[in-house]
Order: sequence, then structure tokens, then C-alpha cells
Amino acid sequence: MVGSNARRNFLKTSCCLGGAALFGSLVPGRSASAASLDVPVVDKLAIKVLVDSSFDIFLRPTQVHGVAFAPSRPQGDYRRSLHNEWGLSLWLESQRGSEMRSFMLDYGYTPEVLANNMELLGVDPARLDALIISHGHFDHFGGLMGFLDRYRDKLPADMKLYAGGEDNFCHRVARTATPGQFTDFGTLDRRELAARRITTVLAETPAVIGGHAFTTGRIQRNSIEKVLPQTLVEFGMKDGLGCDSSHYLPAEMAGKIVPDEHIHEHATCYHVKDRGLVVISSCGHVGIVNTVRQAQAVSGVEKVHAIVGGFHLGPAPQDYLVQVVAEIRKLQPDVVIPMHCSGLNFVQEARAQMPGNLLLSTTGGRITFGA
Repeated sequence: MVGSNARRNFLKTSCCLGGAALFGSLVPGRSASAASLDVPVVDKLAIKVLVDSSFDIFLRPTQVHGVAFAPSRPQGDYRRSLHNEWGLSLWLESQRGSEMRSFMLDYGYTPEVLANNMELLGVDPARLDALIISHGHFDHFGGLMGFLDRYRDKLPADMKLYAGGEDNFCHRVARTATPGQFTDFGTLDRRELAARRITTVLAETPAVIGGHAFTTGRIQRNSIEKVLPQTLVEFGMKDGLGCDSSHYLPAEMAGKIVPDEHIHEHATCYHVKDRGLVVISSCGHVGIVNTVRQAQAVSGVEKVHAIVGGFHLGPAPQDYLVQVVAEIRKLQPDVVIPMHCSGLNFVQEARAQMPGNLLLSTTGGRITFGA
């Protein structure tokens, strides 16, 4: 890793040194091959929204094509309320016969908000079977270490964290309002995970989690979609902090800071009995259509029951947004449930193109799939 002053100077002078074009020309096999996976079938799935970027107390219970949303009505101290913040954290509960599984996907921006909402929503960390991180952005892992500090002793001794790949551990920086200036955006630290007795599993290829869910692995990029401008990523490691890119990038990329392509962002998916795929994209930087197609290819299941989560279309230009929503419509999902970074512009366009398939949620809500 470069020092803070060197990093600042490097960013000012060379962060756009060919940018995505340089990155694309140097990365062999950017599109991952979809590996065939024997995916499990669950009878039921429930998603509890622990943290999202909005909280609407007036959102009413809704049902769309068999998918039900119920807002939370926390009981207890009236002086406490659910909090929302920029980020996402989801509690996933599934049932397969008599077997139950609970997974946690992403951890919001701050441990304080996450802990507050978990307490008010009454989720029990002792029931967790696995942890999942979607990608290396702080608004998805910021609450993780605080969560572990608070609840580690309640978790299984052999607790695993499923990460999309080595890229999840790269250092990232973000642009500021001042042109040419950048700010630190954090690094997911595997040393801190190890210190808390967490085993990291790099799911760069598709993997089954706990006999109920599966991950997409590295996502093929074959749609019209593109990574919209956001963070920059630094490839390198120092004293165990950062990412070892040597096994998936050419040597020339070591030490480079370039526009972020989210090489190992992955999605968490379920095959719900008699319904089809539920594809959960925490941010979808690599494209929500690409993500769903990857889930279909990995599982061999064509039917898409629901597309859930962040689609990163908030910053999308209108003409591009119209195109992407049209491509989503072609996937014929029963339900589309936007969260986090999807954007109000996406909600408006989805209402225009596929109004019968849109389901809104909010922090604290519970979404159920299956009989």
C-alpha cells in the first residue's frame, strides 16, 4: 500500500492514467465462466431488512405475485426508533423441509445503527449459520467488526464469512466535491477477521452456502450494462492489509489505483420451490442484468421469481436507465424489489415499464417468498 501523502499525489497525477481502458486491456478473462452448480431448493425464504438507506413508517403491507412485504412495528421503548443510513444489511432466513438456516448479508455503514436495529427487530445472532459480504465498499462492511465485537461469543465457533473474492479486500478511495481531491473509503481487513476467529471463504467461483443458498461467483459481463463512475481501487498489500492481486491480475497492475471494476462482487441467491430464483444484489455495480443471467447460468434455473437489493442505478443517465429497465423486463421477474443505491429514478422508470412487478420495502421490513 502506498503512504497517505504518496497516495494523494499519485491520485492527483495519475488516477485517470487510462482508467477503465487501461484496466480492461490488462485484465485477462474479465468475464467469469459460469460453473454448473447443484443448487439446493428451499421451501420458504424471508428477508428482514436490518439496514437500508430509507425508513418509511407509513409503508403498508403489500403483496405482489405471491411475494409479501410487511413493515416493522417495533415494540418497547417509544424513545427508540429504527435508524436508516447509507448502506445495506439483510437477515436471510430459509426453510428446507424441517431444516432452518439464517445468514447475514452485509452490515451497513456503522455498527451503532446495525446493533440498534437488530435489537429493535428482535433478531438473534445466536441463530446465524454463516456471514456473507457482497463487495468491498464500506457502506456494506462498515458495521461488521463492531457486530463481531458485540456478538462473536454468540456465533458458532467455526463461523465462516463468504466473500466474493480477493478484490473484496482491496483498498478503496472516493472522489470529493473538490475536483482532483480524494478521500479514504476504507479496507476490509482480513487480519481483524482472523483476530475475531472468522474463517474467510473466497467464493470466486459459485458456491453453496449452508445447504440453502448459493453465490454467483465472479459475474460475466455480457449485457449492455457498464460500471457507473464511483470509487477508485488500489491493487496491493502491505503488512497483510489490502489485496493480493497476483493470482487474478497481471503484474503491471500492482500498486495501481484505477477506477473500480468490482471484479469479485457477487450476489446471493436462492431457488425457491415452485417459484424460481430469488437473486439478491447488494449493489449490482457490474450490472443487475448481468447478475441475474449469472445466477441463471450457475443454477440452470431460468425462471426468475424476484430481483432484490441495490441495483446502483441512482447515478444512471435517463437514456441508459430506460435501456436497463427494459432489459430487466425481458428477464420476466415476478417481482422487483429495489433497495439502497437503486435510486428513486429507477423506481419511477420501473413504475412506467413494469408497474405490476414493483414492490417497495424499507428498513425494518420483512419480505417473504414461498408457501
